[in-house]
Amino acid sequence: MRWSGRPGVALFLGVVLSFSGTPGSSSLDIPLEVLSHMNIEQLPTITAQSPNTMIAFPFDESYSMRCAAKGNPEPEFRWTKNGQEFDPDQDPRLLPPEDGSGTFIIPNNGNLSEFQGIYRCYASNKLGTAISEEIEFVVPHVPKFPKEKIDPIEVEEGQPVTLKCNPPKGIPPLQIYWMTIGLQHIEQDERVSIGLNGNLYFANALERDSRRDYCCFASFSRIRTIVQKTAMSLVVRNTGLKTDSAPGSGFANSILKSKPSLLSPPGVQTYTHLVKGQALMLECIAAGYPTPKVEWIRVGQGLPDRAIVENHGKVLHIPNVQQEDEGQYKCKAKNGHGEASHFFHVTVEEPPQWTTRPESQISMIGSDVLIKCVATGNPKPTISWRVNGLALNEVPAANRKVFDNKIILERANSSDSAVYQCEASNKHGTILANANIMIMNLPPVIVTEDSLQYSAVQGKTIVLHCKTFSSPPSVITWSKEDSADSVTGPRFFLHDNGSLEISAVEEGDMGEYSCIAKNREGSRAITAFLDIKEPTKIVDPPMDLRILVGTTAQFVCQAEFDRSFNHEMETYWLKDSVVIALNDTENMGYLVDDGILQIANVSYSDQGRYSCVVRSPVDQDIASAHLIVTDVPDAPEDLMLSELSGKSVKLKWIPGDDHNSSTTAFVIEFEESQREPGIWREAQRVPGSHTSALLKLHGHADYRFRVSGVNEVGQGRPSEPSESYKTPARAPDKNPENIKIEGHLPHEMDINWEPLAPIEHNGPGLEYKVSYRQQGTGDEDWQEHVVKRHSFIVKGTPTFVPYEIKIQARNHKGWAPEPRVIVGYSGEDFPSAAPDDVAVEVVNNTLVKVSWARVHKDKLHGRLGGYRVNWWRLRSLLASKKSHGEKHALTFPGDRSHALVPGLRPFSEYSLIVMAFNGRGNGPGSHPVTFRTPEGVPDQISVLRTMDIKKHSVSLSWSPPVEPNGVLTGYLLQYQLINDTEEVGPLVSVNVSDPDASKWLLPDLEAMSKYKFYLRACTRLGCGPATSEECATTPEASQTSTRSPPSTTVARKANTTLSSLVPAIMNVSSSVSNNFANISWIPGGERQDSELYVAYMNNREGNWKISEALNTSKTFHVIKGLEPGTEYTVRLMTKNWVDNSSIFEDVIKTRGEGLASIHGGISTQGWFIGLMCAVALLTLILLIACFVNRNKGGKYSVKEKEDLHPDVESQGMNDDTFCEYSDNDEKPLKGSLHSTSGDMKPADSGDSLVDYGEEEAQFNEDGSFIGEYTGRKEKPSTENKANTQITA
Repeated sequence: MRWSGRPGVALFLGVVLSFSGTPGSSSLDIPLEVLSHMNIEQLPTITAQSPNTMIAFPFDESYSMRCAAKGNPEPEFRWTKNGQEFDPDQDPRLLPPEDGSGTFIIPNNGNLSEFQGIYRCYASNKLGTAISEEIEFVVPHVPKFPKEKIDPIEVEEGQPVTLKCNPPKGIPPLQIYWMTIGLQHIEQDERVSIGLNGNLYFANALERDSRRDYCCFASFSRIRTIVQKTAMSLVVRNTGLKTDSAPGSGFANSILKSKPSLLSPPGVQTYTHLVKGQALMLECIAAGYPTPKVEWIRVGQGLPDRAIVENHGKVLHIPNVQQEDEGQYKCKAKNGHGEASHFFHVTVEEPPQWTTRPESQISMIGSDVLIKCVATGNPKPTISWRVNGLALNEVPAANRKVFDNKIILERANSSDSAVYQCEASNKHGTILANANIMIMNLPPVIVTEDSLQYSAVQGKTIVLHCKTFSSPPSVITWSKEDSADSVTGPRFFLHDNGSLEISAVEEGDMGEYSCIAKNREGSRAITAFLDIKEPTKIVDPPMDLRILVGTTAQFVCQAEFDRSFNHEMETYWLKDSVVIALNDTENMGYLVDDGILQIANVSYSDQGRYSCVVRSPVDQDIASAHLIVTDVPDAPEDLMLSELSGKSVKLKWIPGDDHNSSTTAFVIEFEESQREPGIWREAQRVPGSHTSALLKLHGHADYRFRVSGVNEVGQGRPSEPSESYKTPARAPDKNPENIKIEGHLPHEMDINWEPLAPIEHNGPGLEYKVSYRQQGTGDEDWQEHVVKRHSFIVKGTPTFVPYEIKIQARNHKGWAPEPRVIVGYSGEDFPSAAPDDVAVEVVNNTLVKVSWARVHKDKLHGRLGGYRVNWWRLRSLLASKKSHGEKHALTFPGDRSHALVPGLRPFSEYSLIVMAFNGRGNGPGSHPVTFRTPEGVPDQISVLRTMDIKKHSVSLSWSPPVEPNGVLTGYLLQYQLINDTEEVGPLVSVNVSDPDASKWLLPDLEAMSKYKFYLRACTRLGCGPATSEECATTPEASQTSTRSPPSTTVARKANTTLSSLVPAIMNVSSSVSNNFANISWIPGGERQDSELYVAYMNNREGNWKISEALNTSKTFHVIKGLEPGTEYTVRLMTKNWVDNSSIFEDVIKTRGEGLASIHGGISTQGWFIGLMCAVALLTLILLIACFVNRNKGGKYSVKEKEDLHPDVESQGMNDDTFCEYSDNDEKPLKGSLHSTSGDMKPADSGDSLVDYGEEEAQFNEDGSFIGEYTGRKEKPSTENKANTQITA
């Protein structure tokens, strides 16, 4: 049948002649559409019957003898039993059917045996009779062993014996068991076995076989019955002679040896006949002592591949035997005294099978009708014919001719309509077929509905149906609307049933088609419409995936299809050709969305072939991909130890599943349960192709092993541990390693070694024998000491002489192999001599080359480590007084006689010494050598300030560089217009030839313009780095003075106005105690209400802290919580300055506990005079208290700073100026603030030799840095707050 997917398309029947599902019958079905137009009578057809054999199992409630048939008129039913008429309606014990068929029901009321027999059903109407196949109703009896008395069986030991079972007959299958009264199975082996006939065979009886309760049990599983035979007694007598030739307890009876003979089967050959498809079971059970071995061969050719040898070689089993398994088989039983054999001639036979089944047919009146019936089988089946259930001789017909396998009806007419039965039989069974023969004439009836709509896809095949019923058969023709001729061509094919098949459909095939059916009784026509659609095609198919278990897999499937099917398309997924039901609870892990299939938390069961099916009403496309799930390997199984030798063991295992990722290695781990129970350590790794490994073992250890596999995913779980294996104790296999010889003192030699691991002891009582002697002493005896620890000190040795040393391990079982001899040296002493002829060659103003004469090796008293150069600066050549400056050191490893010393100050005088060192330490220093470095360029100027800023001029003030590095010759002043734009004005240079100058006036500047100034100090070698400053001229000629912070880089902000000024304060001073400091000032007259902040930093820690906002009218601020005896840097900061630059800076030191810290100086006088004026009206006691307070706290005044840096502190300040200061264009000086949030850190200075304290440095001969250097830091000056820089 075919169902069209479009609305309005009808269901139609497309089978004119078809066969019923009931075996043995064929039917002639006239379509319902035909019957609705005319009343056509039909012959009866058997549609259902019971199986050929029915067994009345006692646990069933009833048994249905089924028989159903159809026909027109409705058939009537009758039965035969054992060939005699049987009417179920006459027996009140039988139950009638409820569906009007011929079925009757036999209830299980306990008297079933009288219903046993062979039944057959007949279905008849006025046209004929159909019959069923024979149905045998079997009522099984309960099988029983006969009651009997069985005498004991007595045999001599070594003689064969057979215990016969003789099971009763019953419904197969039958299973035989031999057990004791206590239901213990009799153990079977090569000597003892149960035959196919149920007997228990002993190839040779032994005394231990004697027992009185051998019982045979027969099990009939289909009727759920087990029966038991009377117990049998077997007595095996021994000969009384003993021999120790047999294994086991050491003694056995002397048994007479015998050659083989066959207990089963008897004779020399057997002929076996069995039906194709059954199992062939050939058995040979042999007697003899020793127990014979049985072999199987097939004469002339090898055994079939399906052949299985069972029951210790005694049974040859070939399942599902086929014709090619026929032939001659031979069993051969052999022992050391001869052999016996038996031949089996196997013939494979077959029950009857249809080659040509008689077919139901409709023939026209006057035609010849052929009914053919051909069957095969072995033996050849006998064919017999019936008509309407009667033998042909009972229904004679003049026009009927009967042959062996066919019947011909000549010039048949309607009276010849009947049901013919053909029956084929041989000894293995009978088969029956009904053929409905109808003789009639009918005009064409087209079963297919008219005006059906078909849709086809370009390039595919479509079939237009025109199912016709007629007699005689109609001639079918097809035509297209645009042509009266029949459609023809290689793409058009007309089937026998009238359907038109169009292959490789084209767009031009679209249109209306007509089907015309015609015979001599008339004609009939229908139309069909064909529409052509775009094909469905998957354009983005799913791709093969290989993913890790537990992750998410995703398949993509996107397709193109005809737009007219937008709402009719269907996409679904298959796994291994089975549709994935997304609403099934078993498929909760699947998620489909817009052509994408996601599989969450992938497991091994998700692995397989996934197919995406995109289906339209007329076609479909399918694309497939494989999902491969990977994981670490499963744990190996069945670990087994073999080849146990005490020193090694062979470990075998069966690998676990590698989960689609080949195992690349196996990791073997061991547990030593005596010393480290529960701790597993890796013993060995072997390639993934290995399944065994030979493992070396230590003595006196209790081992267990486990194995895990490794693949590209990772390492899998370990296997279950193997059985334990305890090795015997033995001498150590190795001696200590990593022996170290050290000399911490001049007359001692420390010997240390890595002790043997506990598992390497190989036994109890581990000790070490330490042997040593001076090298080169010839045959001098070794000094030996036995210790338990892993170190030994040799005292009284000469200084730094070579010794031969060896260490050997031993335990209670003996000594380890002879150890190897190593050479070490005794302790070192300090070098006793300094290098001679130390000379210094000045390379440039920061680098010198130092050379010396090497210290003689006899004076080294050890292994030479190298040479150390210490130097220190005595003075600048501008100063007359010498001082011992910061000490520096460089270490140069190895045996050398010169080195480069970098990082020196130009125009300075230095002193230098050289010393040798070894492992013990430094030797004496050489005589100091004094040298001078040539002149260089000056350092950066520390302070640059703008003053007297006017409309067209600016005054600059500066202080000289801290390190001029030579004799100053003047300054280079440069400036340019910047105005906060990308374009800058030309750089103008001014040479200040006076080296003592500290001020300069720049005239002719543009009004209200921003300038940047650069100042460099110069010597005869050139000018040093520049210090820069920015400032804007005023809009009108008003005098202004601004003091820029000397150590701060100011960040510019566009919204800052010229009115943002420093608060006007004067006479800033500080005083300190042991844990607080007082910062005081006098407000200026111009601005009384300005705000400022006090910031301070512990110079050891480097973290800034800042106070709350203070009003300048307060005149002082107390800093509390300071540490006694600590140096601090204090600054006054302004809030109105966008960069929070300092307007005052000082370095103070709090007093130590119990000691007064006096800070005298000029700065204390102003504060003292002011204080005295303020307390002029106080009493003399208060004046004395003030003097005491003065002696307690040191003070610094701004006046001292003014003396050091002569600028214009005393000049007035103008609110209309805005000046910015920086020491360079990028980085703030050390003193600049980074934050106003409380904690402030100074900017990091560059690396220097000094910054590394007393550590050491190493250099190559060219002076390149290869190590570490030392030096003590000097206190930075208060003028520039910077460290001395020495760059290596």
